Amino acid sequence: MENIIIRRMEAKDITAVTSMEEKIFSLPWKWKDFEDSIGRIDNVYLVAEMGSRIVGYCGMWAVAGEGQINNVAVEENSRHKGIAYTMLNKLLKIGIDQGLTAFTLEVRVSNRSAISVYQKLGFHSEGVRKNFYEAPIEDGMIMWLYVKQ
Repeated sequence: MENIIIRRMEAKDITAVTSMEEKIFSLPWKWKDFEDSIGRIDNVYLVAEMGSRIVGYCGMWAVAGEGQINNVAVEENSRHKGIAYTMLNKLLKIGIDQGLTAFTLEVRVSNRSAISVYQKLGFHSEGVRKNFYEAPIEDGMIMWLYVKQ
């Protein structure tokens, strides 16, 4: 993997993150959504930085001992380089260090690349939410990772 730095998302990153979010997702989060999320003490948001450029990001909300992972994205030209795996692996380690014992996420059932990354990290499918996603409408696979104590 090229010189990628994984670090906590800061307010200065939000413009780049929202720009990437708008290119990747059909219903993107707005600047305020990220500002609010990184400002909460129980949330962890990371960015992958190459040089001075943000090439990926992900986030997690810690709720009742579990981590809800969201907003996993890598810019198109930087995919298939292990960036998502590396970001999520670090995010999981931070969550485990905080005492979280399980992690969950939803993913479009057609997103085989993302599902493969999640499976490599130990996530497995525990069900499908029919028509979970909009624009376009698609089922969402619910995946979980349980941490052995």
